[in-house]
Amino acid sequence: MTHLKEFLATKFESTTKHISISKKKKKLFLALFATLLVVAAVIGIVAGVTKSHNNSSHNEISAAAHAILKNSCSSTLYPDLCYSAIATVPGATAQLASKKDVIEKSLNLTTKAVEQNFIAINKLIKTKHLTKRGKVALHDCLETIDETLDELHDAVEDLHLYPTKKSLSQHADDLKTLISSAITNQETCLDGFSHDGGDKSVRQALLAGQTHVERMCSNALAMIKNMTDTDMAIQRMKMQNRKLKEEEDSVDESIKWPEWLSAGDRRLLQSSSLTPNVVVAADGSGNYKTVSAAVAAAPDNSKTRYIIKIKAGVYRENVEVTKKKKFIMFLGDGRSNTIITGNKNVVDGSTTFKSATVAVVGERFLARDLTFENTAGSSKHQAVALRVGSDLSAFYQCDVLAHQDTLYVHSNRQFYVKCLVAGTVDFIFGNAAAVFQDCDIHARRPNAGQKNMVTAQGRLDPNQNTGIVIQKCRIGATNDLKPVQSRFPTYLGRPWKAYSRTVIMQTSISDVIHPEGWHIWSGDFALKTLYYGEYLNTGAGAGTAKRVKWGGFKVMGASDAQSFTSGNFIAGSSWLGSTGFPFSLGL
Repeated sequence: MTHLKEFLATKFESTTKHISISKKKKKLFLALFATLLVVAAVIGIVAGVTKSHNNSSHNEISAAAHAILKNSCSSTLYPDLCYSAIATVPGATAQLASKKDVIEKSLNLTTKAVEQNFIAINKLIKTKHLTKRGKVALHDCLETIDETLDELHDAVEDLHLYPTKKSLSQHADDLKTLISSAITNQETCLDGFSHDGGDKSVRQALLAGQTHVERMCSNALAMIKNMTDTDMAIQRMKMQNRKLKEEEDSVDESIKWPEWLSAGDRRLLQSSSLTPNVVVAADGSGNYKTVSAAVAAAPDNSKTRYIIKIKAGVYRENVEVTKKKKFIMFLGDGRSNTIITGNKNVVDGSTTFKSATVAVVGERFLARDLTFENTAGSSKHQAVALRVGSDLSAFYQCDVLAHQDTLYVHSNRQFYVKCLVAGTVDFIFGNAAAVFQDCDIHARRPNAGQKNMVTAQGRLDPNQNTGIVIQKCRIGATNDLKPVQSRFPTYLGRPWKAYSRTVIMQTSISDVIHPEGWHIWSGDFALKTLYYGEYLNTGAGAGTAKRVKWGGFKVMGASDAQSFTSGNFIAGSSWLGSTGFPFSLGL
């Protein structure tokens, strides 16, 4: 990965040489065509789907390996790809003795395909005459490729330890989270090219390679789910003989400290006051004047909590907490006093992914008592205040303020408590497993002719353990919308991707929400495959009699709702206690 890290650190040099429009198009077309050839060759090598190759490989596979491979692949969405990807690689089936072996082999082959995608993107990124946003989007792809390689590596390492290192349920949740995130990363790369003609051409050049990796990840995820579900079912049968209750039937609200948390960190989080490692102060009275400088100076790959105190002030900067910056905590002086603000947006040339005022990737990030803001305004379209891809991250007493695409819950497991999120179109969106408790979620006044969408969840695959859960919150309107809310219909959400999943439960819903509750994305897209659930909500907008009649919408019962508690949906009992923030594990 050295070459990738070095490449990510470089910056583009602008070119001022005047070239005619026809030459630009010709050169870009040639570059895209060359990239397509590279990707096509990669997929031909990795997938090996030709009939003759399949037949010859089949003859070389032992009957036992053939049976294990066929059986493992039968649970996937793309069984032919699952089988051929392994069967056509010389020697790949020699040591297949279990489902776990098949999954590991599939993940290793997927890693090779991701590395080939990097080569294709690296070729394309060096071409001239890309749009400004096209350049940014290609850098987004390199960043998500880097994260995907780490996730695949971590999944293989976790498989090596399966099923004895952790509980079966924790193994299952961790593995599904890693591969779910890897799938999301492929789509994020492609989403960056969805804005203008030139960008769409680049997207087309990358589509085959990204789709191939996404499907390989999908197959691995399906096999992981099948294996872990089977093993947990067997374990439950054994436990029944000892008259032990299942986890969801007995929720322990007490704090449980994870094994990885040091004794020092436990004392720190139990203390009523937090002692920062460094202080950020705009007036120069701290260790740093900017949040970015404090983050840059924080230790890489820390195993203990590193607290950055951000004193009252307005910090006009874009902050990135990268994957190496782990266990970081932002501690503000109050949400009205400590404000990190920016105005990057799609209209001015950013991608949605890169428009975030604050972007957090390093795992186990915490934030409390501050505001994340994007002031670009509704006319600038997508403009993210906070993007989160940090696994096991949590936010307490924070405001997240913008208009369209306010909070990007990109990937992994996240928790928000006593926060305010305000926006207009799709203002909570992404494909994390995200739970909101005791939060205020407010629609703002949008542009003329626009409708407000509280959520736009982006689940791509039915086996992903992702979704947006809003529990014991308050959904309403800001003061600028209330007097005119009849002119701007507001909905609980719409399906951004095919298997979009959003659950609203035990929440107060004001009359700002349209009686139908939910809105289409385009035509009948995803209406049968999405999962939109409501459970025991109250308020003028909570009635379900006039809700949409889609196949994927349901009024939930207690047993369904139990699956979406923080204890079950984000494995909260294993880590929320370590945050020091309030939380509820059950209904």
